[in-house]
This record gives sequence, C-alpha cells and structure tokens, in this order.
Amino acid sequence: MRVLVVGGAGYIGSHACLALAEAGHEPIVYDNLEEGHDWAVQWGPLIKGDLADGETLRSAISDRQIDAVIHFAAYAYVGESVTNPRKYFANNVGNTLNLLNAMLDTGARDIIFSSSCATFGVPDRVPIDESQPQAPINPYGETKLMVEKILRWYGEAYDLNWMALRYFNAAGADPEGRIGESHDPETHLIPLIIDAALGKRGPVKIFGTDYPTPDGTNIRDYIHVLDLADAHIKGLEKLKAGASSQALNLGIGRGYSVREVIESVARVSGREVPFEEGPRRPGDPPELVADPSRAISTLDWEPRYTDFDEIVRTAWNWHSR
Repeated sequence: MRVLVVGGAGYIGSHACLALAEAGHEPIVYDNLEEGHDWAVQWGPLIKGDLADGETLRSAISDRQIDAVIHFAAYAYVGESVTNPRKYFANNVGNTLNLLNAMLDTGARDIIFSSSCATFGVPDRVPIDESQPQAPINPYGETKLMVEKILRWYGEAYDLNWMALRYFNAAGADPEGRIGESHDPETHLIPLIIDAALGKRGPVKIFGTDYPTPDGTNIRDYIHVLDLADAHIKGLEKLKAGASSQALNLGIGRGYSVREVIESVARVSGREVPFEEGPRRPGDPPELVADPSRAISTLDWEPRYTDFDEIVRTAWNWHSR
C-alpha cells in the first residue's frame, strides 16, 4: 500500500513509517513540522503541508495515488487543552474534518485514526475494555471522542472505512537507535525520569502519593511504540481485507506505578533518579490500564515488548545518546 502518514515526522508517526517500510508498504509523510522533526523522516518522502490547507492535502492524496491514510497529527498536551481549548478543537477536530473531506474528494476510503484512552475519562473499572462509557474530563479527550463520532457518521454516509486505535501510554524507541522520542516541552514520564537520571533536569516530580494504589502513586499501561506501529499496519491490512470499522484499545494489559517506573529507570541505567513528592494534579485518574483482548483477536496482533525494563531500555539507549 501507498500510505499517507499524517504527522509522520512525530514520535509515533515516524515509528509507524519504519514499520510500514519493513512490512513492504510505502509511507509518504505529510507534516507541517510544527512538532515533528525532518530527521525522523527516513523511510519515504516528506510533503511539508498543514491540515488546514485542503488544496495541498487533496493534491498529496491524488498525485501520490494514496491507498490509505494514518492520522497522527494532533495537539496532545492535556493541560494546555484545558487552558486553550479553541486551539485543540480547531486543530484536532476542524483539521481532521479537512483531512476526511480531502479523502472523500479524492476517492481515498481507508483511515486509521490515532485516538486515546483519554476518551474514557475516569473509568468505571480497570482494565478498560471497549464497552466502558466514554466521558472525557478534558478538551483533549473530548476532541478525540468527537473525531471517533465523526468517523462513525462518515462511515455510514460515505462508505469510509476506519479504525480508531485508543492508545494508553506510548513508550520506548527503535531498538536500533534510528529514531526515538523528542518533545519540547517534554511531558511524558519515562523521558522526564531518564533526563533526571542523566542530570539534564532537576528531580522528577511525583504528583500524588495518596492514590488508592499499592504504593500510593498512579498507575499507567505503557506500550512500546513499535507495538503501536504494528497495530496500525495490521489495522490497515484488515480494513483492506473487509474488516468492520471500529475502535480498539491498545495497551499491554498491565499497569506500572510512577514509583515502579522510577525504579525501572534506575535498574536499567545504573543511576540514582532524584525525585520530589507533591500533591495530586487535578483530573489524574488513579489507574488506567487497557484490556487489549479485542485488539489482539481482531487484528491478529500481540504486543512483543511485554517486559517493562526492556521497554525502558530502548528509551534509555535513545535518550542517553
């Protein structure tokens, strides 16, 4: 397949391009490089363009004879979405509509959408399966849920084939060190802890030590970025083979607390990790862990990186370089 990877110069998008190329497909990156990096585009051409530019989008899809689209491009800082929701709705929802309309105008009908466990808000129970109610507690999660709803209606009206893959926490890096995570500002826990261990920043902050969890810190499900990438490819291949449009949860099905992540980085790096304890952040659920069983059965997919220290080691090798 010739696949337009929207946001393909970013963290997860670039790993998806790597996986697409290794699976024999042709990734074509569409990215405005606002948050992506040109050095991460290594497995196909880069079309520098913005999702707000419908004409460039339509030309990219038609001129390159695109078979399918993977859509990663979104703003993803939860706190910023609360203070500046107009930015998030304009880009994450409005610009996604531009992409979907460009697809319809050019005859492209298959899309994998990068969604999020943030659509669930505070879950009723853990692990979280697809039957749980979706009740976002921030504008970022709301934008992802709105796009899921748009996809469903576009599918019914226009025969658009889609899958929405709800990530839990993407982690790790290409084991060969070709690409990895690079955000500014960095908000993800594992890179923050690694930077603290490397002395690149001060002590990492633990937000809340009184959660109803075994060690009092909140728990998250971390899935290796290449396992996420693999799920996208399998999703596209299933859509092409006639699979139903649907939303799926992607994780490994086990959670790790903030303290456990700090301990893992210390083991992998052989360094002490300085940290400070503080109060909870508003809106942080105590525990978010996926039930990935439907994704495993639907996609014929299974996470390969299930040892947490191994996930952390790939991240450590990337960041320590």
